[in-house]
Amino acid sequence: MQIIIYFKEMTSKSPHNALPDSIREDDSYILRKLYIETYGCQMNVNDSEIVVSIMKDNGVDLTSDINQADIILVNTCSIRENAEQRVWGRLDVFRQIKAKKPDLMVGVIGCMAERLKEKLLENEKLVDLVIGPDAYRELPSLLQEAGTGQKAINVLLSREETYADISPVRTDKNNVSAFVSIMRGCNNFCAYCVVPYTRGRERSRDAGSILREIGELNEQGYREVTLLGQNVNSYRRDKLPGNGSLDFSDLLEKAALEYPHMRFRFSTSHPRDISDKLLHAIARNSNICKHIHLPAQSGSSRILKLMNRGYTREEYLERIAAIRRIIKDCAISTDIIAGFCTETVQDHQQTLSLMEEAAYDFAFMFKYSERPGTDAAEKLVDDVPEEVKSERLSEIIKLQSTLSARSKEADTGKTVEVLVEGTSKKSEHELYGRNSQNKVVVFPNNGFKPGDYVNVKITRFTPATLIGVPVQQ
Repeated sequence: MQIIIYFKEMTSKSPHNALPDSIREDDSYILRKLYIETYGCQMNVNDSEIVVSIMKDNGVDLTSDINQADIILVNTCSIRENAEQRVWGRLDVFRQIKAKKPDLMVGVIGCMAERLKEKLLENEKLVDLVIGPDAYRELPSLLQEAGTGQKAINVLLSREETYADISPVRTDKNNVSAFVSIMRGCNNFCAYCVVPYTRGRERSRDAGSILREIGELNEQGYREVTLLGQNVNSYRRDKLPGNGSLDFSDLLEKAALEYPHMRFRFSTSHPRDISDKLLHAIARNSNICKHIHLPAQSGSSRILKLMNRGYTREEYLERIAAIRRIIKDCAISTDIIAGFCTETVQDHQQTLSLMEEAAYDFAFMFKYSERPGTDAAEKLVDDVPEEVKSERLSEIIKLQSTLSARSKEADTGKTVEVLVEGTSKKSEHELYGRNSQNKVVVFPNNGFKPGDYVNVKITRFTPATLIGVPVQQ
């Protein structure tokens, strides 16, 4: 993603997003191009859209040629070590570009900026700006400061910032699905996780601003919204209008009722906080998708306690049973960590058996990666050998492949409603989209277009997708 900026003084008080062509040709205005790369979670994607909006208010247009960039920003993730290593690799590439273009400014924003601020600034030829996830409003002034040759940094975390008044500039190409952040930060402090340290404490957006943003998306023709938060289940704000409190199930159902022609998803749920009230709200609203991502991380109560997850194996499985009982045909996905501190063969076997009992439709699976500054790094020993982690992860992946195949096989013969997202990568004669259960479905292009709802009968499947044919209903 690349951005063009026209400005004299790049300040939020002097926006130039409506500059006439005559001014754009004026030599007194400097042409700047900014290129952004985004790594990590859906929240980072949404954050990049917020950054684009802030920059657009200061005279920004989007383009896509890194070789023409005067400013490069990389939006980073610190959740795992390999995510950070990818960014270091990209910074080396940017440094080579910078060597040929001395006036180029390079900035690191997001979680890695928050965690590694000093290290990022050690090499004066590598990075000019370091900006944490709560300081994006300062981007224009920080870019101006960096333009004078000074290092620009702001990594202050906030207890109030939610960017509620900023309408993100959507960067997707199909205008079908969009992310809406409803809260920021996290209070859970899982032993392995850096999020509370890089994104700050939990705070929720006011419901009115969330519903206004969804309304804007509806007017723009979007058909699906995913509500985002580190733990959406703990969302809570005052009701609008009136007194009392509004929790996540209230917000989700209110959105579904106000915009019945849009589909709603959410991510991510914490097993400790997912309530029957929320499950019933999902069950009674057909436009709330029947898919819940419920990270387990481990199937061993002993390991879960070390992880500070706040639930036992039995409590987690009770929530799985409640989902199956209350919501018909609900897909469940999860996160699994292999080889956490002190994990034994027995702990690993408990994870495998939990996966079998939960019968996950799909999963995100990783080896444990110690993150500096977390409780696990400071209080526990990362004592599971790498080869053992790899072996256990392979077993987890193999089992999940079997579970996913079972899930897809059970879908064969069913007719499902699919929201068309675009043309299949393998054939221009086929379309793809997702059903309510968040499974990718590929089917012939019979004149449908992105944003259409299509009833598709599933005839077969591959490891990655369901395949079917459109039917009339």
